[in-house]
Amino acid sequence: MTLGMIYAGTVARLAREGMIETLGQDFIRTAKAKGVGAPAMLVRHALRIGVTPVVTYIAPALSALITGSFVIEKIFQIPGLGFYFVASVGDRDYEVLSGLLVFYVSLVVVANLIVDILYGVLDPRVRSAR
Repeated sequence: MTLGMIYAGTVARLAREGMIETLGQDFIRTAKAKGVGAPAMLVRHALRIGVTPVVTYIAPALSALITGSFVIEKIFQIPGLGFYFVASVGDRDYEVLSGLLVFYVSLVVVANLIVDILYGVLDPRVRSAR
């Protein structure tokens, strides 16, 4: 909760701007002209393109969320990986430090990979660029 509230406003603003921009596109006007209902137009056509900026923002936010967990766990004395990471820096426990670094880097790489895959799922223009 403490870590997530920081990003809630930015995610809401990005979603709003993405949807406003998408609803002004030509393909939305075309869908309206073809008689597509408002709920179907929003879900099938606009939402997929409109949430793309949010998906773009999520992967770097996840990295900041992970590094923020170090501080939160240390402040509130929560025995999580971030707490042990900070403790291993102070104790010069390089084996634990290297293992946690590899783990956190793997998380960030997987998050970025998932975002890249989601681009292809959400935006058909990205899929056809192969």
